[in-house]
Amino acid sequence: MADVVVVGSANVDLVLPVQRIPRPGETVLASGLTRGPGGKGANQAVAAARAGASTAFVASLGADESGELLRTALSESGVDLSLVSTTGTPTGTAIITVAADGENSIVVAPSANAELKLSAEALDAIRSAKVVLSQLEIPFGTVQAAAEASSYFILNAAPAAELSDELLARVDLLVVNETEAEAVGGSLLERVAAAVVTLGAEGAVILSRGADEIRVPGVLVEVVDTTAAGDTFCGVLAATLAASSGTGPITGRDLTNAVRRANVAASLSVKTAGAIPSVPHGEAIDARFAEVYL
Repeated sequence: MADVVVVGSANVDLVLPVQRIPRPGETVLASGLTRGPGGKGANQAVAAARAGASTAFVASLGADESGELLRTALSESGVDLSLVSTTGTPTGTAIITVAADGENSIVVAPSANAELKLSAEALDAIRSAKVVLSQLEIPFGTVQAAAEASSYFILNAAPAAELSDELLARVDLLVVNETEAEAVGGSLLERVAAAVVTLGAEGAVILSRGADEIRVPGVLVEVVDTTAAGDTFCGVLAATLAASSGTGPITGRDLTNAVRRANVAASLSVKTAGAIPSVPHGEAIDARFAEVYL
């Protein structure tokens, strides 16, 4: 059984480099078009596996060429695909515009992702995993079922959405950016016991009930493409928490160390274009971590 189980989406990414993100009603010309594997769930599963965790992926792919592209990319990164189902609906697709300053905007057609349900085998894997990680590009009911079966559940609440008290009651750690935090509403610690708010180049803030706020500064690098930086953060966070927990509970010290390592990994990912191609391996993460923190 895997230490980390990721329950989430997988998309083929159509990436359009542009000078700047178009405003509403505006047309801009792209300087090219590339196609590659991505999707929040797939990116996070690859990040966890490349960071060193035994990782299983629960997802739904179409029986098409895009599905095969994703299977190959995930398998080559060491992700267990035995819990990935195949459907007659096309594989999900994301259209991504990447501006000259590295910022992006993304539109997703969920397609096969919208059919993801948890099999008995998937539920067994979730129950035995040290850490389960999910996002919101799949049906809410599937996310809720994964949360209820988990011993430690991380929810990356992306894309931004209003979340029910029923779901948040099952969340051990919420990971959001500032926009997503506003969508959750109210004080985060009134709704979850612990949260990490990512701040892009500024790093991240750790919030825990009964403890002081901890700010983890960003790691400055030259930005090429921010696509999948947040997913890299989440996957490496899950992998590091699974490794640090051993057989005991995850502590606040574990969380701080994991956020630092995830922060370093995200900073490495923005130096390379693309989603899965940009996700760093554990050796590179640990070498940079030593330069920054040791």
